[in-house]
Amino acid sequence: MNDNENPELVMWKGSTKFYRTGPWNGVTFSASSIKLNPIFNSSFVSNEDELYYTYILVDKAVFSRTLVNQTLSLRQRFVWSKATQSWELYTSVPRDQCDTYNLCGAYGICSISKSPVCHCLKGFKPKSEVYVERSQGCVRTKPLNYSRRDGFVKFNDLKLPDSTSSWVSKSMNLNECEEKCLDNSSCMAYTNSDIRGEGSGCAMSFGDLIDIRYFQDSGQDLYIRMSASELENDHIQNIDLELPLFELATIVSATNNFSINKKLGQGGFGPVYKGTLVAGQEIAVKRLSKISEQGLKELKNEVILFSKLQHRNLVKLLGCCIQGEEKLLIYEFMPNKSLDSFIFDQERCKILDWSKRFHIICGTARGVMYLHQDSRLRIIHRDLKASNVLLDQDMNRKISDFGLARAFGGDETEGNTNRVVGTYGYMAPEYASDGQFSVKSDIFSFGILLLEIISGKKNRGFYHSDNKLNLIGHAWKLWNEGMPSQLIDSCIQGSFNLAEVIRCIHIDLLCVQQHPKDRPSMPSVILMLGSETVLPQPKQPGYLADMNSTRLDSSSSMPESSSTNTITISELEGR
Repeated sequence: MNDNENPELVMWKGSTKFYRTGPWNGVTFSASSIKLNPIFNSSFVSNEDELYYTYILVDKAVFSRTLVNQTLSLRQRFVWSKATQSWELYTSVPRDQCDTYNLCGAYGICSISKSPVCHCLKGFKPKSEVYVERSQGCVRTKPLNYSRRDGFVKFNDLKLPDSTSSWVSKSMNLNECEEKCLDNSSCMAYTNSDIRGEGSGCAMSFGDLIDIRYFQDSGQDLYIRMSASELENDHIQNIDLELPLFELATIVSATNNFSINKKLGQGGFGPVYKGTLVAGQEIAVKRLSKISEQGLKELKNEVILFSKLQHRNLVKLLGCCIQGEEKLLIYEFMPNKSLDSFIFDQERCKILDWSKRFHIICGTARGVMYLHQDSRLRIIHRDLKASNVLLDQDMNRKISDFGLARAFGGDETEGNTNRVVGTYGYMAPEYASDGQFSVKSDIFSFGILLLEIISGKKNRGFYHSDNKLNLIGHAWKLWNEGMPSQLIDSCIQGSFNLAEVIRCIHIDLLCVQQHPKDRPSMPSVILMLGSETVLPQPKQPGYLADMNSTRLDSSSSMPESSSTNTITISELEGR
């Protein structure tokens, strides 16, 4: 049956699958290396007169059929199984949300690893106040000159865009392609036109660029037109780093060229790899995603802040590498990864008895106190959470990830922003709703972290079937009923001092008070943790309602590690 398994699929060459990534008259393609199709062999024809592909069944005795719905938004291919004497699903499209045509609008890019999947290309911002899927897309942050004063920024690993029109030449090289595009004020982007990915030919796109998708390590390069002022702002080398600079070759060798086998996880703005230097020192390397404008801001922020911070309860930043398009941060390696990988795992949670958990609580508190009052700058972290508390080989705790932190000088202790950043489930009410942040918003986040360490439950997504409360509301209910011990993680039953745990629950409830003025400072928290002084009675805490029904989904971004609490808000306008 000659039906099309996927309209984007164009051809196979060896073990490589090629996709149409632009308009048919644009003849632009990208390649993705995956296993050969065991059912079909495909061929592709492209010349000045015609453009088409065909496929034939490998085994002509095989029967297949395709099921489509009325809107063609869902297509399923079934293959007849002789063994089971039934139709078995072979493939279904769209395979994911990013398969939806033009989901993210003009100059929006779809990345299936992020939530929401749509965001703006570097150098662009949301056209609407709050950028959500199926929005109006993105607009430039700096207007074009529409002349040779403009330049181009290279974007990697993309499914190439569709546009109103395009032009292709097989004889031009990439430099000639750039010159020709620059001479035409309507040309918005150019790339190689060779579908085999050999780097020859020229394909130019005119008008707004739509239907762009990110394919990590398997997409195509695209050069997008930018204003000169935007290009001038794309440099990080001018920062007074106060940090060692690593050669790119050193990091490439240490990570085996960023091997997938060395990957530790996917951070909010790029992957993290394990590496080993020549001297044997193990390192963790955060590699900034090449398509993330917000990630560049966070890298700058982290470099500037981390170069001025040094504390035993903070992860040590060893240096950075800024070379060409590569922007890397190099940290000490933490072999036991993050706290969330223990407390939320049914088996690994048993490794952390109460004494270890209390040790982690106290160390994290001392790290936060250093940030708030003892460092060279007053730092508000703004993203305290279980996945940002890392553990070394001795289970010592260290706070990481300062990309969202804010520094203050003098006696300044609070600020206001119309760009809310942080993680749902950990954000203080006044910050999530009004953009007001302070040392007390960090205290609220610490209280959530403390609650999760005690209970072994994630605050975000927790829902008690009996009382329909979230984790904070459930804890408050048990406290008022005189049964706070029911909150304690079953993994540590029998290994704790009950009075000490109850005191920590009491401190936790003080940290998550609705109003910032009712929350203790971090020095007070440390004093309460280490003494038996009488504690004030907590008032009703913030976020008693089920947050699942009120969370601001339109502003959260990509997951970070094993915890579902790690959906970090990267941008929220219009507060």
